[in-house]
Amino acid sequence: MLALWALFLLAAMVVSWALDINSHLAVSGNSNRVLEAEAMAASGAEVSLAREISPDSPNLHRQMADRESYDVRMTGECGRINLNWLIQGEDPTKLDILKRYLSLKGIELNDVDRMVDSLLDWVERNQGLKHLNACPESDDYHPPHAGRLFTVDELKKVCGWADFTARPNWDEDFTVVGNCGGIDLAWASRDVLRALGIGDDHVDQFLQLRRGEDGVDGTADDFQFSVGGAAQLPAMTSAKTDGSAGGSIPVEVQSALGLTPDQMKQLQPLIQFNSPVFRVVSVGRSGNVTRTVQMIISKANLGGRPQVISWKEL
Repeated sequence: MLALWALFLLAAMVVSWALDINSHLAVSGNSNRVLEAEAMAASGAEVSLAREISPDSPNLHRQMADRESYDVRMTGECGRINLNWLIQGEDPTKLDILKRYLSLKGIELNDVDRMVDSLLDWVERNQGLKHLNACPESDDYHPPHAGRLFTVDELKKVCGWADFTARPNWDEDFTVVGNCGGIDLAWASRDVLRALGIGDDHVDQFLQLRRGEDGVDGTADDFQFSVGGAAQLPAMTSAKTDGSAGGSIPVEVQSALGLTPDQMKQLQPLIQFNSPVFRVVSVGRSGNVTRTVQMIISKANLGGRPQVISWKEL
């Protein structure tokens, strides 16, 4: 009996030891996969920085060995509404874009006025100035008066924006990147185009042309707008002050959007086309582990390496 008892204890110790080793191996293996996934995500991001890489490049998707891969998505950052550009100088024409956008999202008119005026108060450097519909400052509400927004998520702190910012994907059409000025028609979403005051039918017609048969921007079947014969925009100085604006508006864009010469003239300070500023989202995989990094880059400097404006892990 003693021998059997000793054998039982020995077997239990061996099993426990084996389980402990297996646990350490699993932890070590998972750590290796995390590092590999991070390396893959970083590799994809690095590939996107190459001057020759465009959003539809096949090099943005790569399988490495059996379990490692990366997939990169490049989209035009300036197709989003640049909040800092809109509120700068409190130009009513620019602010109307934001008001129309919020209305299109189902926000009531009174709430739109409160949200926009509170946003203007939030960034206003003159603390003694209060906009008509803005929420008053209190012991619990202190706008920073910094002159600008530093992140899109900062909107969550602005009075009146809580319900809107609680919606899924509420931030997909916003940016605060200083390199963006006028809205890039090459990447603007349906609601952003509608916020410019363009009719729904013409917006849908333009998007169908721009995105090609697959209905997705930044793929190989996208329509290639001609450079020659473009509608020149000599009055786009407000959009070009940071050197980030894209080229002239192709005539196919003007035609697809149904814009008359007078309408085009009114939109000139508000739009651009093919801005060199991109949002890069690189997803790296190793086995069942994924890691994601996001960069904002500018390829405006034709003579050198693209500029990394921001970088973060998601």
